[in-house]
Amino acid sequence: MTEIKTNSDLIGQVQIADEVIAIIAGTAALEVEGVVATGGNMSNEFAGIIGKKNFSKGVRVNVVDGDVSVVIGLSVKFGFKVQEIAYEVQRRVKNAIETMTGLNVLDVDVSVLAVNFDKDKNNA
Repeated sequence: MTEIKTNSDLIGQVQIADEVIAIIAGTAALEVEGVVATGGNMSNEFAGIIGKKNFSKGVRVNVVDGDVSVVIGLSVKFGFKVQEIAYEVQRRVKNAIETMTGLNVLDVDVSVLAVNFDKDKNNA
């Protein structure tokens, strides 16, 4: 659990679970066009079909003294530029975590683990 240090004038302390930071990161990554899933396997897609999504799957978070390091695995759609997707994921994840938690993101490492070849059902 990550504790955010605040002024002693306040009435308490704030703690953010690492799982929450991972969910923020996973959600931000999934908003990038061309990202199919986090985690690089079909379990997220299957979970989406049955109505359950695990936004933190494929995301590892390490928090030390208010500094966050993120490692995220992705599946991307065929036909998109992988380098551009990875850069946009890094940018959005960093921005989302810093905006929502006030923590400092040191790095966001992106691993592209799979490419999704979406078959056109009309041509089958």
